[in-house]
Amino acid sequence: MSNAMQTDPTSPTTGTATAMVLEGFGQTMTATTFPRVTPDAGAVVVDVTHAGICGTDIHLQQGRLPIPVPLILGHEAVGRVHALGEGVTTDARGEQLHVGDAISWASNIPCGHCYYCQDQHEPSLCETRKVYGINQSSADWPHLSGGWSEQIYLQPGSTIIRIPSSVTPQQVIALGCAGPTAVHAVNDIAKPQTGDVVVVQGSGPVGLACAMYATLAGAAKVIIVGGPANRLEVAQAAGIGDIHIDIFTETDQEARLERILAHTPDGRGADVVIEATGVPTAVAEGIDLARRGGKYLVVGQYTDHGTTPINPHYITKKQLQVLGSWAFSPQNHLEYVESLPRLTAHFDLASMVTEYPLTEADDAMTDMRDGRTLKSVLTTGGRS
Repeated sequence: MSNAMQTDPTSPTTGTATAMVLEGFGQTMTATTFPRVTPDAGAVVVDVTHAGICGTDIHLQQGRLPIPVPLILGHEAVGRVHALGEGVTTDARGEQLHVGDAISWASNIPCGHCYYCQDQHEPSLCETRKVYGINQSSADWPHLSGGWSEQIYLQPGSTIIRIPSSVTPQQVIALGCAGPTAVHAVNDIAKPQTGDVVVVQGSGPVGLACAMYATLAGAAKVIIVGGPANRLEVAQAAGIGDIHIDIFTETDQEARLERILAHTPDGRGADVVIEATGVPTAVAEGIDLARRGGKYLVVGQYTDHGTTPINPHYITKKQLQVLGSWAFSPQNHLEYVESLPRLTAHFDLASMVTEYPLTEADDAMTDMRDGRTLKSVLTTGGRS
């Protein structure tokens, strides 16, 4: 392949691309047109085909994290290569990359030289990393830096991976950022062992992704505690989890605790409990669900929903390992894509997805926020 820039001869490099822009906190999304761009050296322009809606997007729209507006939301998406900048010939695995290839990409670009990147080898903790759809304003060139758009500009340093031919874009986007988030949380930090009993609090994409990776790690039983009922039904039909407990049906916390513990060996509690609810009050209940000497991993508190009372005596009394997991690294995204053939062999990922046209982003967010959908995905009408 030549190092010169390559573009799709059937698709225009001039004209405009439509994107959904958040102009201000609490506002509805605005369909806005931007000029299409050509990639500089090291960059890639992508025609987005599917863009996921994450719970974080809903929190961002509500102003729960400091972000620069106006902003094209969307930090999880898949698409096809439209144009390769000079010098881009392979993906992150060293495989040849061509115009038209179906690809996925990590949402963030760590700086690579700070204390966390270099000394701690924890790029997910990099304080200056660039994140598509979160801290790259659409007011700044190249403007198209979020996934809720017909086109996105992937800056030099992006981790780009060709999607395996055996996997569909719907299967990739079904977990979106939840997939690599769970890779980091479960495989890197919680590290459940073969035969463990794992409780997952939360039945959204992150919770279900954690349940899947716990199963792949060899857990003997995975108990999902969440709701509403339609989400648990989708999870059960997709083969995710062994026991499903609906918090909207089992509303009494003491009765719920007793029921969950009854599914653990001798009622002593789970070996690993993973919080993926985003609700602070779930943390105290999660501590009660863990056995003595077990692990409690908090992964769902990505945005600040306030404080909650816990009794630290139980952390000491149980000798718990209380852990936290923040986001994911580009390597975790690579590991997620490489695990997809194994995931799809065990779980019906595509059944999690409900598709909406790009311009119906507000409806898609509302349905996901209200629990009517498990994974809302925006489609552009582009080739898939």
